[in-house]
Amino acid sequence: MYTFSSKLKTFSFVLMIVGVLGIGYGFLTAPKTIQDVETILASDSHGHSNAHDTAATHDAHGEKAGHDAKAASAEHNEHLEHVLHQLQNKPWAALYVACLFFMLIALGALAFYAIQQVAQAGWSPVLFRVMQGVTAYLLPGSIIFFVLLLLSGFHINHLFIWMDEEVRATDELIQGKAGYLNFPFWIIRAAVFIFGWNLYRHLSRKNCLAQDEATDNSFYKKNFKMSAAFLVFFIVSESIMAWDWIMSVDPHWFSTLFGWYVFASFFVSGITTISMVTLYLKSKGYLENVNSSHIHDLSKFMFGISVFWTYLWFSQFMLIWYSNIPEEVTYFKTRIEHFNLPFFGAVVLNFIFPFLVLINTDFKRITWIIVMAGVVILFGHYVDFFNMIMPSTVGDQWFIGIPEISSILFFLGLFIFVVFNALTKAPLVPKRNPFIEESKHFHY
Repeated sequence: MYTFSSKLKTFSFVLMIVGVLGIGYGFLTAPKTIQDVETILASDSHGHSNAHDTAATHDAHGEKAGHDAKAASAEHNEHLEHVLHQLQNKPWAALYVACLFFMLIALGALAFYAIQQVAQAGWSPVLFRVMQGVTAYLLPGSIIFFVLLLLSGFHINHLFIWMDEEVRATDELIQGKAGYLNFPFWIIRAAVFIFGWNLYRHLSRKNCLAQDEATDNSFYKKNFKMSAAFLVFFIVSESIMAWDWIMSVDPHWFSTLFGWYVFASFFVSGITTISMVTLYLKSKGYLENVNSSHIHDLSKFMFGISVFWTYLWFSQFMLIWYSNIPEEVTYFKTRIEHFNLPFFGAVVLNFIFPFLVLINTDFKRITWIIVMAGVVILFGHYVDFFNMIMPSTVGDQWFIGIPEISSILFFLGLFIFVVFNALTKAPLVPKRNPFIEESKHFHY
């Protein structure tokens, strides 16, 4: 049985406390009025005094100048109000991105676990308890995320512009999607998806533990059938989830590849997390049956799905660039103009670095190289989700500051606590899995 060390537990608590303080600071320091925005913009040397200067210049030109001054002033105030909403969204968006990212890591690990069950893979059963430990975060993570969705629906923030009645009243594109993008239907879909994922996780874990004490393979067979059904539910719900929770922050834009693209991002993140937790447990003397061949296979998935993510990234970008449809290219235009470093940096972090490091067969078995690649991949896919959410919620008012870092620290601390606490609840090696002996002696 694994023992949750006091040092690791303390570390997770410290991360959560620091995270909560930073998140609170982000909300407290967010601007409350237009005057606050003017002060911030002035201090950042981004003042918008041109409108006032233009009005002053035209004062001598009679009535026309008066109208021009009023129009310029109204435009200026409208801009300031828009920036106010963006800056008020910033701590919410930072919290949303980190919460979504860590929840989807657990979901990616759950999908990987279900695939192993359906494939009746012989190499992976010694890793099942690690996978189940990582997926344990799905329940608390999804509950917190569902609360964030409810807060958006109750207009506590402005993350989803299609929920704003004033915007909806004047936007024909959003009106055309009202049958699908409306809060009651949207939140019901979210509840169904989250419930379905957690139900499968609970029942499959229960059956896996029951199989340890069984005299036949009945619980294993139940898990096989349940996993097959879950994967059908997952592939449908995952695509809709990507549309609802990520793509709809910019309801004017859509991509038919988006569900697959999001899947590739969190799927490789889930596999990477499984690998890193496995290596940590090995370093502490646990998982004696896990050998370099198991680690090599996990590293192959890290490498392969990173390439798959890149294929989808390029396909989505190339097809939209080539078609040059205004409603579609605006997605990439915004990111290239205002998010140039994180947008192209994500390609370096998620493809170029892992490709160069993990393409070598020997490197796929070396712990420090895998951990280094894993850290870069996880950070890179956080940046990927950052690129998906931030441009539509905060515009060009972005930077990675205290709210973003604190949100990462809080959910990282919670993730570590939940995962490693779950690992203490059962033996790390399944006893009566039909393929457990093959997995123990897996070597090539």
